[in-house]
Amino acid sequence: MKTYTATPADIDKKWILIDAEGIVLGRLASIVAMRLRGKHKATFTPSMDMGDNVIIINADKVQMTGKKRAEKTYYRHTGHPGGIKSRTAEEILEGAHPERVVTAAVKRMLPGNRLSRQQMTNLRVYAGAEHPHEAQNPEVLDVKSMNKKNTRTA
Repeated sequence: MKTYTATPADIDKKWILIDAEGIVLGRLASIVAMRLRGKHKATFTPSMDMGDNVIIINADKVQMTGKKRAEKTYYRHTGHPGGIKSRTAEEILEGAHPERVVTAAVKRMLPGNRLSRQQMTNLRVYAGAEHPHEAQNPEVLDVKSMNKKNTRTA
């Protein structure tokens, strides 16, 4: 028995559209990370970028369980001594770039290597309902209907 290894000619990339409104952040991130890596395909090869291109809309309407919205803290550093800054998830979601919460969650679900940084370029996250990728004819992935735990009302 031989082990199947995909070649660049075997890779078939699709465009997936996900509406994040009312979906729990961690569950959304794990589904998107799986799609970006290509683990949902039978021809998955760990060393190849086999994943689909994923478009996430309504990222500002994503939900969090428990008190995470008010208590989850995101840190960044300015590069200067004592320059650590922190913001809560609520401050980021209500700020100018709410899509950064979803992007960070997906990035942290991928392994930290060169390939995952390349796969992150296949992710597009938009705060509103509009996106400029209509020409790619993305197929809609209904994450809400996959599992009843995927959704949460505010």
